Amino acid sequence: MSLSLVQSRALLGLEAASVTVEVHLANGLPSFTLVGLADVEVKEARERVRSAIQNSGLEFPNNKRITVNLAPADLPKDSGRFDLPIALGILAASGQIDAARLAGYEFAGELSLSGELRAVRGALAMSLALHASHVVTLLVLPPGSAEEAALVPDAQVYRAQHLLDVVQHFLPQAADAPATEPASGWSRVSAVTQIQEAHYLDLADIKGQLGAKRALEIAAAGGHSLLLTGPPGAGKSMLAQRFAGLLPPMSTDEALQSAAIASLGGRFALAQWGQRPTCHPHHTASAVALVGGGSPPRPGEISLAHHGVLFLDEFPEFSRAALEALREPLETGRITISRAARRADFPAQFQLIAAMNPCPCGYLGSSQKSCRCTPDQVARYQAKLSGPLVDRIDLHVEVPAVASADLLQAPAGESTADIRARCTAARERAVVRQGVANQALQGQQLDKHLLLDEAAAKFLNVAATRLGWSARSTHRALKVARTIADLAGARSTQVSHVAEAMQYRRALRTS
Repeated sequence: MSLSLVQSRALLGLEAASVTVEVHLANGLPSFTLVGLADVEVKEARERVRSAIQNSGLEFPNNKRITVNLAPADLPKDSGRFDLPIALGILAASGQIDAARLAGYEFAGELSLSGELRAVRGALAMSLALHASHVVTLLVLPPGSAEEAALVPDAQVYRAQHLLDVVQHFLPQAADAPATEPASGWSRVSAVTQIQEAHYLDLADIKGQLGAKRALEIAAAGGHSLLLTGPPGAGKSMLAQRFAGLLPPMSTDEALQSAAIASLGGRFALAQWGQRPTCHPHHTASAVALVGGGSPPRPGEISLAHHGVLFLDEFPEFSRAALEALREPLETGRITISRAARRADFPAQFQLIAAMNPCPCGYLGSSQKSCRCTPDQVARYQAKLSGPLVDRIDLHVEVPAVASADLLQAPAGESTADIRARCTAARERAVVRQGVANQALQGQQLDKHLLLDEAAAKFLNVAATRLGWSARSTHRALKVARTIADLAGARSTQVSHVAEAMQYRRALRTS
């Protein structure tokens, strides 16, 4: 009778809970039983592990009763990440590797039938969990996953390409035997010490549209959401796709959080390390695709856009349920997904850039083409966006069509680097003053740091009363005004700043 223990981790949201893989070999009718609330892909590990061990030239204990327990028993386990620890547990229980030497290591990896190791989701989340809990242990991961995990500061990560590479490292050794050379596929992965400069599309590619570019600058400086309205071909999508380049460079913590969520969704690539994400889901996306869900819960587009940009083109064409699901994350920056068995909490601090046509045909108010929509059609089209949702968007900007003469003869616009420098300086002023970006100001913080002039307060009171603004609309206009003041380098929020902010909360055109 033999028993071995191997450490691994299971993913539940961004949490990576510790899992102990217990393997017991006993005499009796040959069988291979896997218990511990394992999902279908985990139970299929029995066949992958059996073939990988045999095809690697190792001995699989076919004449034993094999019981594998994934503890704790009430924690759901999914994916093929437990293939490698299960195989090592069987080899350790059968005496082919030294079970004592497995202590201090954690393993994850999917096995092919030949014994090759394949990358798994969430390697960065595993490494972050160890870093956050100050656990000193060594991670053994497949190629691709090991490079992800090594992004975490002070992580100790080893890359193994084949099951035999891991087995050779843990072979039993006599006390007087010389140390064996490591396998060619076993290597320590060096950590990435700094974030490289990210590369984005240049805003200089867009000619004209000075008003829309100004709105993008304000949105980037203060962390505000933005709604672009204009006819087809005016440049709304080009503006949105270049917005991420205006945001300040990511800090290491921001880059790790963003990369960990991308790793959970299987979207992370080392080439994107330190680059702010821009998620662009199609308008047929469901509410679950946008905010996350499933069993076990997976992150949606709003979480994959964490510390980046969520661009929703054809905004009114999204389903009403999907759009209304955005209301709470826009306010809180988090999304909680509750299911009968489990609950997962994902960060969702994204900047929303939405684009829409003013009417079904797209040419309402255009000087180039006449609109053929009836007032009733225009009203129904714009009514797809609820008042509470539009109220939560800070900046509403019209993007007019550019005349062909201006398009061909106008010089290149201001570069992304120049605008980003101003946005970064304004964001730093806000952070030094209040600790957060202007968009995140709440309650007494807003009253304390707004520094609103008396004349500006009177002007805003009169305007808000005449326009019928809600309290939320008034507060959001004040936050935008504070950002405009920061861009101008002003200490207080003045009438000119409030007046410009008010222009960005105009209602949608209806005629």
